[in-house]
Amino acid sequence: MNNMNNQSMKTAELTVNTQEAATGEMGQKLLISGEMIALRLWDEEPSDTQNKKVHTRSYETAGYVIAGRAELTVAGKTIVLEPGTSWIVPQNAEHTYRILEHFRAVEATHPPARGYESGL
Repeated sequence: MNNMNNQSMKTAELTVNTQEAATGEMGQKLLISGEMIALRLWDEEPSDTQNKKVHTRSYETAGYVIAGRAELTVAGKTIVLEPGTSWIVPQNAEHTYRILEHFRAVEATHPPARGYESGL
Protein backbone atom coordinates (compact mmCIF):
# COMPACT_ATOMS: atom_id res chain seq x y z
CA MET A 1 0.00 0.00 0.00
CA ASN A 2 3.00 2.33 -0.21
CA ASN A 3 2.21 3.33 -3.80
CA MET A 4 -1.27 4.86 -4.06
CA ASN A 5 -0.98 4.75 -7.86
CA ASN A 6 -0.70 0.98 -7.80
CA GLN A 7 -3.31 -0.27 -10.27
CA SER A 8 -3.75 -3.54 -8.36
CA MET A 9 -5.02 -1.76 -5.21
CA LYS A 10 -8.64 -2.68 -4.59
CA THR A 11 -11.35 -0.29 -3.40
CA ALA A 12 -11.90 -2.57 -0.39
CA GLU A 13 -8.39 -1.67 0.82
CA LEU A 14 -9.24 2.02 0.69
CA THR A 15 -12.68 2.06 2.33
CA VAL A 16 -14.43 0.75 5.44
CA ASN A 17 -18.19 0.75 6.00
CA THR A 18 -19.01 2.06 9.51
CA GLN A 19 -21.34 -0.87 10.20
CA GLU A 20 -18.52 -3.30 9.41
CA ALA A 21 -15.78 -1.46 11.31
CA ALA A 22 -14.14 -3.18 14.28
CA THR A 23 -14.84 -1.81 17.75
CA GLY A 24 -11.85 -0.79 19.87
CA GLU A 25 -11.29 -1.52 23.53
CA MET A 26 -12.56 1.96 24.49
CA GLY A 27 -15.78 1.55 22.45
CA GLN A 28 -14.64 3.52 19.41
CA LYS A 29 -15.29 2.38 15.84
CA LEU A 30 -11.97 1.78 14.10
CA LEU A 31 -12.86 3.20 10.71
CA ILE A 32 -9.65 2.97 8.70
CA SER A 33 -5.90 3.06 9.17
CA GLY A 34 -3.07 3.85 6.80
CA GLU A 35 0.65 3.90 7.36
CA MET A 36 0.65 7.48 8.69
CA ILE A 37 -2.88 8.19 10.00
CA ALA A 38 -5.93 6.42 11.40
CA LEU A 39 -9.58 7.48 11.63
CA ARG A 40 -12.06 6.47 14.31
CA LEU A 41 -15.63 7.29 15.32
CA TRP A 42 -16.84 7.87 18.87
CA ASP A 43 -20.52 7.38 19.73
CA GLU A 44 -20.81 7.68 23.50
CA GLU A 45 -23.26 8.33 26.31
CA PRO A 46 -22.52 10.19 29.58
CA SER A 47 -22.36 6.91 31.50
CA ASP A 48 -19.55 5.68 29.19
CA THR A 49 -17.00 8.05 30.77
CA GLN A 50 -17.67 7.70 34.48
CA ASN A 51 -14.43 7.42 36.47
CA LYS A 52 -12.33 8.36 33.41
CA LYS A 53 -8.76 8.89 34.56
CA VAL A 54 -6.18 11.31 33.20
CA HIS A 55 -3.97 9.51 30.69
CA THR A 56 -1.47 10.02 27.88
CA ARG A 57 -1.20 8.47 24.40
CA SER A 58 1.80 7.91 22.14
CA TYR A 59 -0.02 9.54 19.22
CA GLU A 60 -1.47 12.98 18.42
CA THR A 61 -5.25 13.24 18.02
CA ALA A 62 -7.30 15.72 15.99
CA GLY A 63 -11.06 15.53 16.34
CA TYR A 64 -14.33 17.06 15.15
CA VAL A 65 -17.70 16.99 16.96
CA ILE A 66 -20.68 15.83 14.89
CA ALA A 67 -23.28 15.87 17.69
CA GLY A 68 -23.58 16.23 21.45
CA ARG A 69 -21.39 17.84 24.09
CA ALA A 70 -18.33 16.84 26.09
CA GLU A 71 -15.66 18.42 28.25
CA LEU A 72 -12.06 17.81 27.25
CA THR A 73 -9.22 18.56 29.66
CA VAL A 74 -5.75 18.75 28.12
CA ALA A 75 -2.73 19.67 30.24
CA GLY A 76 -5.04 21.11 32.92
CA LYS A 77 -7.12 23.28 30.55
CA THR A 78 -10.80 22.32 30.09
CA ILE A 79 -12.77 23.14 26.96
CA VAL A 80 -16.35 22.33 25.98
CA LEU A 81 -16.73 20.37 22.77
CA GLU A 82 -19.94 21.04 20.82
CA PRO A 83 -21.11 20.35 17.25
CA GLY A 84 -18.76 22.02 14.81
CA THR A 85 -15.87 22.20 17.29
CA SER A 86 -12.45 20.75 16.42
CA TRP A 87 -9.70 19.87 18.89
CA ILE A 88 -6.13 18.65 19.18
CA VAL A 89 -4.59 16.47 21.89
CA PRO A 90 -0.82 16.59 21.42
CA GLN A 91 1.22 13.40 21.59
CA ASN A 92 1.98 12.41 25.22
CA ALA A 93 -0.20 15.22 26.67
CA GLU A 94 -2.09 14.41 29.85
CA HIS A 95 -5.81 14.50 29.09
CA THR A 96 -9.24 13.21 30.00
CA TYR A 97 -12.80 13.85 28.90
CA ARG A 98 -16.35 13.69 30.21
CA ILE A 99 -19.41 13.19 28.03
CA LEU A 100 -22.16 15.68 28.91
CA GLU A 101 -24.80 14.42 26.46
CA HIS A 102 -24.89 11.78 23.72
CA PHE A 103 -21.66 12.48 21.84
CA ARG A 104 -20.63 11.62 18.28
CA ALA A 105 -17.25 12.67 16.89
CA VAL A 106 -14.55 11.59 14.47
CA GLU A 107 -10.85 11.57 15.31
CA ALA A 108 -7.70 11.19 13.29
CA THR A 109 -4.55 9.92 14.99
CA HIS A 110 -0.92 10.20 13.95
CA PRO A 111 0.89 7.97 14.05
CA PRO A 112 -2.07 5.58 13.71
CA ALA A 113 -3.55 4.59 17.07
CA ARG A 114 -2.77 0.95 17.71
CA GLY A 115 -5.46 -1.72 17.74
CA TYR A 116 -6.48 -1.78 14.09
CA GLU A 117 -4.56 -4.96 13.37
CA SER A 118 -5.96 -6.81 16.39
CA GLY A 119 -9.41 -5.20 16.49
CA LEU A 120 -8.78 -3.58 19.90
